[in-house]
Amino acid sequence: MKHRYLPMTEQDQKEMLDAIGVESVEELFQDIPEKVRFNGEYKIKAAKPETALLKELTQMASKNADLKANSSFLGAGVYDHYIPTIVDHVISRSEFYTAYTPYQPEISQGELQAIFEFQTMICELTGMDVANSSMYDGGTALAEAAMLSAGQTRRKKVLISETVHPESKEVVKMYAKGQYIDVVEIPSQNGATNLEELKNQMDEDVAAVIVQYPNFFGQIEPLKDIEPIVHAQKSLFVVSSNPLALGALTPPGSFGADIVVGDAQPFGIPSAFGGPHCGYFAVTSKLMRKVPGRLVGQTVDEDGKRGFVLTLQAREQHIRRDKATSNICSNQALNALAASVSMTALGKKGVKEIALQNIQKANYLKKLLKEKGYDIPFNGYSFNEFVVNIGKPIKEINQVLLTKNIIGGYDLGRDFPALENHMLIAVTELRTKEEIETFVKELGDCHE
Repeated sequence: MKHRYLPMTEQDQKEMLDAIGVESVEELFQDIPEKVRFNGEYKIKAAKPETALLKELTQMASKNADLKANSSFLGAGVYDHYIPTIVDHVISRSEFYTAYTPYQPEISQGELQAIFEFQTMICELTGMDVANSSMYDGGTALAEAAMLSAGQTRRKKVLISETVHPESKEVVKMYAKGQYIDVVEIPSQNGATNLEELKNQMDEDVAAVIVQYPNFFGQIEPLKDIEPIVHAQKSLFVVSSNPLALGALTPPGSFGADIVVGDAQPFGIPSAFGGPHCGYFAVTSKLMRKVPGRLVGQTVDEDGKRGFVLTLQAREQHIRRDKATSNICSNQALNALAASVSMTALGKKGVKEIALQNIQKANYLKKLLKEKGYDIPFNGYSFNEFVVNIGKPIKEINQVLLTKNIIGGYDLGRDFPALENHMLIAVTELRTKEEIETFVKELGDCHE
């Protein structure tokens, strides 16, 4: 743990105060009434020497359950995947690491090309025509998709499946509140969207129908059956999708999706503490001028050489504010680069191989749990996650598992009261046969 040394001497402080024409730091706060100021001592520890402070912070950091010392079966939107070593090498280069928005293409060709490649690979994975240069994360990308749909159709109702990630649903509802858009949840059946309920809710006021593929419970939604229901009312079909899963699954674009969004975290972006991530946003060509954020396009210079530029600007900084479709002032270019490098290093065969390993290993664990008598409530097809009825409080189970260097699955009772004592388990390509079998054994021991 090392930090840059940024000194500020008394002389530095005096020079800054002199430059702004005040006598003391206290004078900076003179406009704040004395009665609302805090005049006591903060309840913080006394300052320590550097060596002692570093030792204490290191001890605190060591309490975190990291993915190097523990086997993780926790997913629910953030996954422990293989990250090629080359990813960190490339994104640590100063020309990428410190790059800002590439407004000047003549000095930003490397950054622009990297973003262009990201857009291209996202289009190939999703089966869509156009993708933007990234968004904050999957949740905000989904909310922007809902807002685009409402603006495009001039309708004020969005239907969202119960099986969409709970946090993403909350983001959609928060965005919708400011736009006076009604968000209606469609209940699930056997872990997937209830198609009869969807049909009953469809009418000419619906701007979009939102589903997740694979969904939050790990199930594969029947996009082929959902699409005609949505388009019969001329609504937009929005799919939130794990991009790695699309290495094995039929892409949403092949099922007639209008907008496909998601989080590129499975490609080259570590779990950290849940961020930062990189949202992607892909659409059909008819919606390209409504896409929020930025698009990078390919062109040629005056000598006929290939070059890259920002194009189809739809942000309020670039066009009249009343015509803008977005006020996003930044993107996740560095994380998008990480995803691009990861996808490039893996290649099409590698992405497919990893996706298939996720399916095979998840099904192997599911098979072992069934043999041990655990109830698997949903019997549909899944990718790398599935739900298990543990029969005991998940929080207690996970605390025991952690003592065995195992990070357990997600407690579904936090978001779905009907699924109390149910665990959402994720199995990625990094989990070995030994780790999977140890997880089953330790899970069984928790019941003894």
